[in-house]
Amino acid sequence: MKSKDGQFLLKLGQKIKSVRKLKKLSQEALAEKINIHPTTIGRIETGKLNASTLMLYCIADVLEVNPKEFFDF
Repeated sequence: MKSKDGQFLLKLGQKIKSVRKLKKLSQEALAEKINIHPTTIGRIETGKLNASTLMLYCIADVLEVNPKEFFDF
């Protein structure tokens, strides 16, 4: 992965983590609500996994935010 891509994924993950913490949800609770393994959330939040558009939509839905909020960084 190119450095620029990695930086983007890290910023995206940090934003998701920030919103999740504001909503007072653990990685485990979020993962359970969207039926994925908790380590997947961790990998997204650390920029190690390029989440699909559908996955981002599901995360946003559980966190009750517009998906575009994840890209406001």
